[in-house]
Amino acid sequence: MSPQSWFTQTAARLRTANPYAVDAALAALVLFAVSLQWLFPDEGDDRLTWQGWLLGAATAVPLVWRRRAPFTTAWVVSAATPAMAVYHAPPPDVMYGGLVVLYTMAARGLPWQRRVMLAGWAIGATVTMQHKEDARPFEYAFHLLCIACAYALGRLARVQRAYTAELEDRARRVERERAADTARAIAQERAGIARDMHDILAHAVSLMVVQAEAGPVVVRSDPERAEASFDAIAAAGRDAMAQLRRILGVLKEEQGNGTSPQPGVAALPRLLQQVGESAGLRVELHTTGRPHPLPADAEVAAYRVVQEALTNTVKHAYAASCATVELDWTEDLLTLTVTDDGQGPAAPGGGHGLIGIRERAAACGGSAEAGRGPDGGFRVVVRLPAAADRQAALG
Repeated sequence: MSPQSWFTQTAARLRTANPYAVDAALAALVLFAVSLQWLFPDEGDDRLTWQGWLLGAATAVPLVWRRRAPFTTAWVVSAATPAMAVYHAPPPDVMYGGLVVLYTMAARGLPWQRRVMLAGWAIGATVTMQHKEDARPFEYAFHLLCIACAYALGRLARVQRAYTAELEDRARRVERERAADTARAIAQERAGIARDMHDILAHAVSLMVVQAEAGPVVVRSDPERAEASFDAIAAAGRDAMAQLRRILGVLKEEQGNGTSPQPGVAALPRLLQQVGESAGLRVELHTTGRPHPLPADAEVAAYRVVQEALTNTVKHAYAASCATVELDWTEDLLTLTVTDDGQGPAAPGGGHGLIGIRERAAACGGSAEAGRGPDGGFRVVVRLPAAADRQAALG
């Protein structure tokens, strides 16, 4: 294991360890360092007394509470360190406890507490050195440098902790936003699937009901027409099953299953032919302007809007014999108009079909209107923006 990896793992363990146990071990280490002068005394006039050792212990033992009461701990150690030096039994060669409390105050203290401690220790070290016999100039520089380094390391730890907290907070915000986006996407996808299934089933069932009601009427008088009605029922059912299978394939995320793409504007002639043959309704298609490609969702929306509008004509338009689908193309807009000559409700309140039409148009940045036509009957008008005007419409 490389030294860098060992250091990283050790730092990670210390961050996750019990803080009181770490502080107690740190206090014991400082006490051991202070006691070295008694364990290995140098020859000289320094008096090695128990009173001096107790003052040295007073610079180490309070470190156990350095996180619970950092400022109080700093004051106790700050008072014990010069007392030990003045008592001169012996004076501290290195301010071990002072370096720890300076680091702690720089990392955890309030701004005014940090400034007071830094200034106090710098001045106190300089004054205390005046009481030391044979103090050399480099000793002043050594103590002041130790004070500056301990304070700088504490500030660095404070900045690193704040930076880590900011990164963690940002990661949590990103995760919440991602979860919210996912929930919105799921809700939109569910709404889209519900609209598709409603349109497919309502269209197919409506055609099947019309043919099923017509079949028994002509089964004796016109067997061929009755057979055609049953064929139309089967064709509508097969088409609905194929479209439902395509939707379920998308839900299961089947890759390479050969499902066909969603129908678009190009599939409208076949839809109109199917409705005309199955429901006995004359359906006309009129196109003005120059057709051009639409966004994928607008293509599907155009097809489903026409499908739902014709389904409503078959189901709800009384005595309707003809329906007209108009496509008005401009450079940035497709206007779809579906009109019938029946006698539908004068003021439609909504229903799933019309609500679905409005939702499809709004999802593409367009709009939808429904109501009586100028010449009677019922009319649905949907405007779908092209890609160039899409962003402005959605905004």
